[in-house]
Amino acid sequence: MTRILVVVLAGVFLLGLLLGSAELPGHRHEARAADHNGIHKIRHVVIVMQENRSFDSYFGTYPGADGIPVRNGDPTVCSPDPKTHVCVEPYHDTSDRNAGGPHDTINAIRDIDGGKMDGFEREARKGRFLACHATDNPGCSLTPSKPDVMGYHDWHEIPNYWDYARTYVLQDHMFEADNSWSLPAHFSLVSGWTARCSKHGDPMSCRSALTAPFGATGQGKKVDYPWTDLTWLLHHYHVSWRYYIANGNQPDCANSGMFCGESPQSASTPSIWNPLPRFDDVQHDRQLGDIQPLSRFYRAARTGKLPAVTWLTPSQATSEHPPSLVTAGQTYVTRAINALMEGPDWNSTAIFLAWDDWGGFYDHVRPPRVDGEGYGIRVPALVISPYAKQGYIDHQVLSSDAYLKFIEDDFLHGRRLNPRTDGRPDSRPDVRENMKILGNLADDFDFSQKPRPPLILPLHPPFS
Repeated sequence: MTRILVVVLAGVFLLGLLLGSAELPGHRHEARAADHNGIHKIRHVVIVMQENRSFDSYFGTYPGADGIPVRNGDPTVCSPDPKTHVCVEPYHDTSDRNAGGPHDTINAIRDIDGGKMDGFEREARKGRFLACHATDNPGCSLTPSKPDVMGYHDWHEIPNYWDYARTYVLQDHMFEADNSWSLPAHFSLVSGWTARCSKHGDPMSCRSALTAPFGATGQGKKVDYPWTDLTWLLHHYHVSWRYYIANGNQPDCANSGMFCGESPQSASTPSIWNPLPRFDDVQHDRQLGDIQPLSRFYRAARTGKLPAVTWLTPSQATSEHPPSLVTAGQTYVTRAINALMEGPDWNSTAIFLAWDDWGGFYDHVRPPRVDGEGYGIRVPALVISPYAKQGYIDHQVLSSDAYLKFIEDDFLHGRRLNPRTDGRPDSRPDVRENMKILGNLADDFDFSQKPRPPLILPLHPPFS
């Protein structure tokens, strides 16, 4: 009897050790990932964010999508050019290098023009004048001197992007989360909010802001972002993440202008495209080491060591932000996606590919009104995964808030960036992931299907 009791107690002790290990840092995510049903078949979410393209500028002629309106083969929409007094219709642009237009909040308002969506030519004229008048800005000499915002590309210039759309999922109502430029867009991408704060380290001093939301001001040169970002929840629940950033120059201008001089970026340099180092919670959680050079992403993809959540950020040269080449951006994206597809984690990966803002390029769809911040003008977006529906066009209303929602549903049991429940109060006015208008990315997947094989595409497809 004594021997039996000893065996039972030993079994209980070992069971306790096993159960306890599931609660240790670094183990919770792996333990719950054993339940691989439905959305939980996705154990790696990779967000690839490019720069400054509207939906119509890349997929406006894609069959079945909500693209450029035409009648009898001719566009039924146009944008008046104040210089030539011609209403310019959308046209096929075969150029590899574009100029685009200004893309701050005021430019978005003027482009939208009360829903007429006809201010693009006018804003592009003004934006180029302000960027290039009496300056030797290199972007001015590299790009077309007349507006090209009404131009669109198709499978001739971006064949890989169109191949991804044909093979996986194209989203034709993905709107920028904020009606503004790159920095607010990247705030939303990692935190579901963009704000301006009056006191360092005080998340309750923050208020929604779209124009120059550079954090606390008026107290020296320090800039910080005190409100809560997604990494707070990921870290708290032991879900791994990495923010990989390419060395080089940052893709956008600090003043949201069309062109600007070189400004270096790296994993250790806070910037427009690398905002996380300035988030207080990232610093307090000692998570700065999870912001890493892009080279480490390729190593993780190759060796099957992808984190649960990954963000990929390009440099200027590969961002597609004018004046960088469209083909250079497509090559960069293709190389990253090929690496994921060729790695051992492919069968449990979802890739969300999108562009952060419209970059001044034409789009014909009026953005819906959502609280006081957005949404902004439509951007291209795709879902690439072995479980993605094949050749599916998703017509749901979406924004980058849907990425947060998917991650929270997959890895955090639906917990939200909600100051009432997330353990870190801030003054955000609402929970963007819970907006009724926001679609659900899970609808883009068929988790009952057998994982589809990779689609390895050439890095340098013909440009015609």
